[in-house]
Amino acid sequence: MLTEHVTGEFTMYGRLFFASIMAVMIAGCATPEAQLDTSADAEMTFDGLFPIKNSRAQMAWARADMDLTPFTKIMLQGVGVEYRPGGESGRSMSARSSGGPFEVTEAQKERFETVMRETFTEELGQSQRFTLVTEPGPDVLLVRGALLDVVSFVPPETVGRSEIFLTRVGEATLVIELRDSITEAIMLRAVDRRAAEQAGGFMSNSNRVTNTAEVRRLARTWARMLRESLDEVATPAE
Repeated sequence: MLTEHVTGEFTMYGRLFFASIMAVMIAGCATPEAQLDTSADAEMTFDGLFPIKNSRAQMAWARADMDLTPFTKIMLQGVGVEYRPGGESGRSMSARSSGGPFEVTEAQKERFETVMRETFTEELGQSQRFTLVTEPGPDVLLVRGALLDVVSFVPPETVGRSEIFLTRVGEATLVIELRDSITEAIMLRAVDRRAAEQAGGFMSNSNRVTNTAEVRRLARTWARMLRESLDEVATPAE
C-alpha cells in the first residue's frame, strides 16, 4: 500500500550515495544512469523506500533522505538461509534441462553457508573506508543479509556414478539491507538473484572442489559489489 508521497530534493550526501552505488551497480554497461524514482507514480514500499531505476541488482529501493556520512564502521548480520525443497514440484525452468533441483544435505548447507560467511567477511574486511566490527554503535552501519530460494542442481552422490558435468551448480537470491545499527532504521534494500556457474556458462566436471569454487565465485561477486559501493559512498566529494 502506498503511503504519503515524499517530495523534495535529496540531500547532498544522498545524491553522492546514489551516484556512487549506481556507478558500481551498472559498471561496464552502456545503460541509462540509475536513478531513485520519487515521482508521484513511484510505488513506495511499506517501510518508506523508493524504487531505484536501472539498477544492476534486479530490484532495489532506498530512502530519499539517506545520509551515510555518520558511519565509519560496518557490521555484518546474517538473518537466515532458505532452501528450496528438491523434487519435481520445485523445478525451475533452467533446472528442467539440467536436472534437479535436488535436496540439499545438511553437509552441503554447512559448506554453502560457511563459504558465504567467510567470503563476505573477507571481502568487506578489505574496505578502504569502513572498519568491520561485531557490535552496534552510533557510527556503525548494519549490513543485514539473507539468502532465499537456494537451489541445488548437484545430484546426490551415489556409488559407481559416472562423472557429472554441469553449467551451474545452483541459484540463490540475495537480499541486502543497510540499516542504522542502533535504531535499525532502514536506508536501502536490494534484491538480486544469480547462479553459481562456470565463467562463460561452460560445462565443467561437478565435484566438491569445483562446486565450492563456483559458490565462492558467486559470493565474491556479491560481496565485492557491496564493498566497492560502500567505499565509493565514503569517498569525499571533490
